[in-house]
Amino acid sequence: MRALQVLTQNGTDPTAGAQVCEVPSLAPVAGWIRVRVEAASLNHHDLWSLRGVGLRADALPMTLGTDATGTLEDGSPVLVHAVIGDPLWREDETLDPKRTLLSELYPGTLAQEVWVPAGNVVPRHPDLSIDEAACLPTAYLTAYRLLFSAAVLRPGQSVLIQGAGGGVATASILLARAAGLRVLVTSRSQAKAARAAELGAHAVFGDGERIGEQVDAVIETVGEATWAHSLRSLRPGGVIAVAGATSGAAADADLNRMFFKGLRVVGSTMGTRSELARVQAMMVATGVRPIIDRVVDLDGAANALGALARGEVQGKVVVRV
Repeated sequence: MRALQVLTQNGTDPTAGAQVCEVPSLAPVAGWIRVRVEAASLNHHDLWSLRGVGLRADALPMTLGTDATGTLEDGSPVLVHAVIGDPLWREDETLDPKRTLLSELYPGTLAQEVWVPAGNVVPRHPDLSIDEAACLPTAYLTAYRLLFSAAVLRPGQSVLIQGAGGGVATASILLARAAGLRVLVTSRSQAKAARAAELGAHAVFGDGERIGEQVDAVIETVGEATWAHSLRSLRPGGVIAVAGATSGAAADADLNRMFFKGLRVVGSTMGTRSELARVQAMMVATGVRPIIDRVVDLDGAANALGALARGEVQGKVVVRV
C-alpha cells in the first residue's frame, strides 16, 4: 500500500524527509481492526515528527497522520480516534502515562489503511462529508476539549483565541460561536484576521494588542510569542487552556501575576473517544462544518505540509488517500 512516511528528520527543513512510499500491509493484531482510509488531514503534529520532536529516530521510517475517516471491513463508515492507551487503563485515555498517538509508536493515518484498537473508532454521521469528517479527530477534538473540558466554558462567557488561522484556532472559533461564547481572536496576518471575523469572531486584534477587556479563558496553542499577552488578558480567576506551543515552549510563567490574580493553567492533549463522538454530534446539531483550506492527494501532501509550516494555511488540509 502507499503511505506518506518520515524517512529522515530535519529541524529546519521538515518536509525534506517526507516521502510517499510503497509499504507492506500490516499483519492483523489481536483486538485491533483495519480501517480502509478514505481521507485524512494534516496537523502540526506531522511537522513535529518531521522535525524530530516526539518521534524517535530509531522508529523511522514511520507513517505520518493522526486524522482519518474510512470504512471497516463490513463497509461501516467511521472516524479514527488516534489516542492509543494501555488496554488495562480505564480512565481518561489522554491521562494514561503509557498513551501514544498514531504515528509515534504505531503507523499513522496517511496511508491507504490503518490498524487501531477496536475501541478507537466512532461511527461517522451521514450528514458529514468524507472531507469534513477527516478534519475532526485532531483539530476539532482538541478545540472541543480545550473549550468545554479544560476551560469548562459556558454560554455567555468570553474566550480569547490566540493565533487565528491554524486548525485548532479555526475550530475553536467555530465551536465557541456555536456554543454562545463571546469570541476574541489575535492574528499577525491581516488576511487571517479578516477571515476570523468572517467566521464569527466578535473582535480581532494584532499580536500583543491590548484587547480592552478581560476574558474568562484563553485558548493557547502558540506559546512563547503570545504567553505574556494571554496572562494579561485574563480576568481574576481565569484559565489558560494550553494544547501546544508552535512558537516555542520556554515562556516566562509570570508567577507573581498568576498567584495574585488566582489564574489557572490547564494542559490538554487531543481528547477522548467520547469527546470525539460529542464534537461530531455538536457539529451535526448546530450545522457547523470544518473550514477546509485545500484538498490534495497523497502525492501532494508533502508540499501541503510545507505550506502549513510556512503559515500559509487557514483551516484544514485534507488528504484524499
